[in-house]
Amino acid sequence: MPGGSDNKGIQIFLRLRPSKKPSGWIEKDEADYRQLKFHVPLQGRDLIVNNTRTDYRFKFNGILDMEAGQEEVFDKVGSQAVLNALDGFNSTIFAYGQTGSGKTFTITGGSERYVDRGIIPRAISMLFSEFKSRTDVQYNAFISYLEIYNNTGYDLLSSDHDSGVNLADMKKVSMMEDEDGRYHLKNLSMHPVASEEDALNCLFLGDTNRAISETDMNLQSSRSHCIFTISIEGRKTGEDSVRRSKLHLVDLAGSERVGKSGTQGQTLTEAKHINSSLFYLEQVIVALHEKATKGRAHIPYRNSMMTSVLRDSLGGNCKTVMVATISPDERNTDESISTCNFAQRVALIKNEAVVNEDLDPELLIRRLKGELSLLREELKFMKGETGEGYDLTDDQRDDLKRKVSDYVDDLDVGAQLNIGSLTVTRIKDAFAIFKNLVLEARENGGSG
Repeated sequence: MPGGSDNKGIQIFLRLRPSKKPSGWIEKDEADYRQLKFHVPLQGRDLIVNNTRTDYRFKFNGILDMEAGQEEVFDKVGSQAVLNALDGFNSTIFAYGQTGSGKTFTITGGSERYVDRGIIPRAISMLFSEFKSRTDVQYNAFISYLEIYNNTGYDLLSSDHDSGVNLADMKKVSMMEDEDGRYHLKNLSMHPVASEEDALNCLFLGDTNRAISETDMNLQSSRSHCIFTISIEGRKTGEDSVRRSKLHLVDLAGSERVGKSGTQGQTLTEAKHINSSLFYLEQVIVALHEKATKGRAHIPYRNSMMTSVLRDSLGGNCKTVMVATISPDERNTDESISTCNFAQRVALIKNEAVVNEDLDPELLIRRLKGELSLLREELKFMKGETGEGYDLTDDQRDDLKRKVSDYVDDLDVGAQLNIGSLTVTRIKDAFAIFKNLVLEARENGGSG
């Protein structure tokens, strides 16, 4: 059940889009702020398919009402996902709801005011802030931006967009499975980003290339599913392992009823593909629940590209959060109830998220080579083969001073000092350098 203590379940949040004329049929439960109630009066029954019911009740991990700002949304929905990714867990946030219910505003945000930034730009800002504060870890970040338009994948950061290539002639992103059963996306570029500005530039570029159209329900309707992915690598100082994780931030195109949205021609074709992919998504959700309760073996991920790409986020190695967006307008009541029903099914899915940590062969080989070199020098010293040694040149003494300083500055308690050939002269000079460092520290401490 949503709101329980089981952290394997997908968390679900509900967001109500602000409305000038809400129906008044939706309200929070006064006894439980995580429950939402629908009461559809007799005159409103013709607006819903199942018109035999008047009352509905749904439970969520949290409800973001019409007054909730973008900062509150990120604090409740996005910040923990960022922290999970930094700790090595794959994480996903995806928005689901009918067209015009506020999914893109929630995930990407508005472009006119800084306070309207959505989850993606706020996640980017938090990530790079955490990179700076976690001084014991070296981080690298990479960004990709996938668009699934009419069930075909396109790279929103591809140079094809700059060269004016027609959509039909652009390289298609496709799913590939390797011999170990792992899936990869062919023709999807990965862009290294060293700063918040670099990452935001990727976001802005990708958003510029997205497919949007005007419908009766939404003046800027997203006609595709978009997945903004930040891949993170973290190497802790003094350790041979590396943690790799992915943070997927997903803006699903909205479901729409053709009669309401007034689509025709190309937008009608787009609507058919959108609704089909969302239908396949629902099939996957149902199958995952049946897998847990009835032992079902097959999950139909391959029915659409969108479900193939999100297979880890749904029932796999990932910590996933869903934001269900609804409109409180009277004419959207049926779609809002449908969205809430879908969210309840999603909440039943169990994921098995683990920390993605592997030995980094380059770091391991480098450390073992250093230890081997040190052991050889120690063995020569123990056998008396190194002798007194010659006086060090100025360059050799500077090099020794640098090695000693690096050793002192290394926060790893297991760090070792390799001064090169272990002669008596080198050892004496090393101790002299240590003594000077101590005296300098005492002098600076006494004067400060």
